[in-house]
Amino acid sequence: MIVASLVVLALVAGSVVYCALTVVAAGRYRSVRAPEIEEWPPISILKPLAGIDDGLEANLRSFFEQRYPYFEILFAVRNGSDPAIAVVEALRSQYRAVPSRLIVTGEPPYPNAKVYSLDKMLAAARNDLIVMADSDVRVSPEMLPAIAAEFQDSRLGLATCPYRAVPGRSFWSTLEAIGLNTEFIGGVLAARILDGMKFALGPTIAARREVLAAIGGFDAVRDFLAEDFVMGRLAAERGWGVILSSYVIEHRIGAQRFLPNLKHRLRWNRSTRRSRPWGYVGQVFTNPLPLALILWAIEPHWWPVAAVTAAFRAAAAWATAGHALHDPLTRNLWFLVPVQDGFSFLMWLAGFFGNTIVWRGRTYYLRRDGRFELVSK
Repeated sequence: MIVASLVVLALVAGSVVYCALTVVAAGRYRSVRAPEIEEWPPISILKPLAGIDDGLEANLRSFFEQRYPYFEILFAVRNGSDPAIAVVEALRSQYRAVPSRLIVTGEPPYPNAKVYSLDKMLAAARNDLIVMADSDVRVSPEMLPAIAAEFQDSRLGLATCPYRAVPGRSFWSTLEAIGLNTEFIGGVLAARILDGMKFALGPTIAARREVLAAIGGFDAVRDFLAEDFVMGRLAAERGWGVILSSYVIEHRIGAQRFLPNLKHRLRWNRSTRRSRPWGYVGQVFTNPLPLALILWAIEPHWWPVAAVTAAFRAAAAWATAGHALHDPLTRNLWFLVPVQDGFSFLMWLAGFFGNTIVWRGRTYYLRRDGRFELVSK
């Protein structure tokens, strides 16, 4: 029993150090400011769509309302019956001054339909600075100016935007949003100061066209489930600067019920395990409260350790959600953080098992290198 206690104690100690690192990382991130913009390079925004997300009209409208002189928006759907087309056409009619185009791609010839849509839109895009943004992203009118200011650095090849998760009216999505804003982003900030940005986050990525060409275009990432992570890694490997943008987007994650949310989290964890196997193992240190509770259960008289750990976890949660992201959700529902941490720990354990995922009603097999292939429709 004493050996088990000491092992768990070591893990708790590591998680406390990680919490302290997160606080430092959040402070360093908030100290970064985009420079004053001197040039206004034309920008192409690529928006892959598939069906109607919660708040889709407001999400897309926020991109039409950018305070930026030279930009275009390209949309892509798989087929002409996609209900998102009506939303897009209504907005295009309302914002005629904004150049925009809708592309019907057809069915993708490889597993990652999003990448296929991005490839088709890139071929039609007119500009060299590309912003790729998912349909569930909402931004303020200052997003493009912030991105353009950062890309005044000629060494910068790719920027990835951190996000503040906003759930719909669902308890399980609310838990997930709290986890994203207090745990996931904390891991991103910690990785940023430990090893630099050698990856990207999916919801919104900006890149130079020449960088996309240098990494092999979208063909280089078309077979990966976590194409965003691989895109950032390839850009960094080729010597281009990769940064975590100073601009924070809103990631509108919807209102999933328990079972869909469970499948979504499991897909995410299995994908992370395949993309970064040792990094996934290291995520044990991102679970300070569950580890402290396990230690308390084994050694009840060590309860002060659990109390100290809870204090460090609270500090880390505030540093990321409050200081870095300015997240009102976690501020108002802070008491759900321990609930989310417990659920997240269980999902992390579950992620070690199984190599298949379900995505948009289709089953895929995850290979060891992070690639995936269709098993059944």
